[in-house]
Amino acid sequence: MGLEQSVAIVTGAAQGIGYAVAQRFGARGAKVVVADRNGAEAAAAKLQAQGIDALGVAVDVSSPEQVEAMAAQAEALYGRIDVLVNNAGIYSSLTPKPFEQLTVQEWQQVLNVNVVGVFLTCKAVLPAFQRAGGGRIVNISSGVAFKGNPGMAHYVASKGAVISLTRALATELGVHKVLVNSVAPGFTLSDGALANPVLVEGVKGPSLRGRVLARDMLPDDVIGAIEFFADAPSAFITGQTLVVDGGAYFH
Repeated sequence: MGLEQSVAIVTGAAQGIGYAVAQRFGARGAKVVVADRNGAEAAAAKLQAQGIDALGVAVDVSSPEQVEAMAAQAEALYGRIDVLVNNAGIYSSLTPKPFEQLTVQEWQQVLNVNVVGVFLTCKAVLPAFQRAGGGRIVNISSGVAFKGNPGMAHYVASKGAVISLTRALATELGVHKVLVNSVAPGFTLSDGALANPVLVEGVKGPSLRGRVLARDMLPDDVIGAIEFFADAPSAFITGQTLVVDGGAYFH
C-alpha cells in the first residue's frame, strides 16, 4: 500500500518537521492524524483548508493513557492505521550545558518524551497494524547520536536509544509485516529551533562548517527521507537509519 491509501499518525505535527511531513502525506492523499501536546487542532484545520483529510488530537506522548486514546480515536474514525511517524521530542527548548551541570530531572524529562514516548506510541498502534495486516513506523532520531555533540548529553543519549529501539522493533515486528526505520536529521531551522536564539547561536555555526552542503537545513530537506520509509518503494527495508544532514556525517 502506498501513501495515497494510507492513514498516518504524525506526532509533534503542530509545527516544524512534523507539520511539513503531515502536509506532504496529506498532499499525497493520506489521511493524517496530527498529534501534538499543543496546537494539534489548529494545525489540522490548516491542513483541512488545503483539502487534506486531517484529524487533530491533543496528546502528551509520555502519557500511556493519552497515547492509547489517540490511537483508538484514529482507528475509530478512519478504520485503520498504516503509518506512524514518531517526530515528537524535546530539543528546541533545551539550553546546551556541560554534562556535570545536567540534573536528574532534566534527564528524565528528555528521556520520558524522546524515548518512552516512542515506545508508547509504537505499542499503542501495534494492534491496529496487526488488524490491517502490516504497517510502517518511522522514528525521527538525530545525527547527534553518531557524532556525540557536546553540551546535550541527555538529548544525544535519547536519540541513540531511538536508533537502538528502531533496530529492536524491526527484529520483533517483522513477523507482523511492520517495517521500522529511522531518519536522523542534522540541525534543522524548524519553528521550534528558531524560537530559541541561544540554541541557534550555539549550534548553527558548527553545523554549517561541518556540512559538505554548506547551507541551512530546513524541514523540507528531511521530508523526502521520511516519505520514502512510509511509502511502497521501501517495502523490503527495515531496521535502518538514514542520516539527512547535508553530508556532515557519512553513515
